[in-house]
Amino acid sequence: MKKIIIANWKMNPSDLAEAKKLFAAVKNLDAIICPPFCYLYAKIRPSGAKFTLGAQNCHWEEKGAYTGEISPKMLKSLGVKCVIIGHSERRIHFQETDEMINKKLKAALKFGLIPILCIGEKEGEDAKLVVDRQLKEDLNEIIDTDIEKIVIAYEPVWAIGTGNFCEPQKAKEVLGLMKEKINNNVLYGGSVSSKISADYIKVGFDGLLVGGASLDVEEFAKIVKNV
Repeated sequence: MKKIIIANWKMNPSDLAEAKKLFAAVKNLDAIICPPFCYLYAKIRPSGAKFTLGAQNCHWEEKGAYTGEISPKMLKSLGVKCVIIGHSERRIHFQETDEMINKKLKAALKFGLIPILCIGEKEGEDAKLVVDRQLKEDLNEIIDTDIEKIVIAYEPVWAIGTGNFCEPQKAKEVLGLMKEKINNNVLYGGSVSSKISADYIKVGFDGLLVGGASLDVEEFAKIVKNV
């Protein structure tokens, strides 16, 4: 089965010229690239690119008085295929609740986008309890046939951007709990590097959500190749 590799560029790169260079450098990689909203414009992407285009967030409404937001319908019109929802940085810095994330998932599904739902525990929290609660609340009242379309990314918050990745065998324990509840594709994310990328696939993950390492073209290419 084909593995899923997602690059989350976050709020990078800082200008259009650098974005064009980065797009060109990853042109032939079989991955999903999620740049900032301002770089989703079709003319920025190189023609014939192999990668799939994703977004980092969306609102739950189709349109309206929501200054600074972008709707799933707008993303769809730009050629976006999937959207990251519920990333821990959105939960922490922008106070996104599970109720808000639930509405975003429903909106993304309505407009035919594939949601990438991020869940995971903070340092000191019980991973299994947190993941169980987030799955229950985030997927509330979403029908089974739609739940199957959602890709889940297990990202321990304490591992994101810290270099302190979750050991594959430890992550496997959480993966086991998730697979008991859902039959979806589950990715691992959190300080992913080429040195350990293949190990997550070996323990059962269906792919990776890569943050900082996705901005290093050589490193990201190694991750894609290894997986």
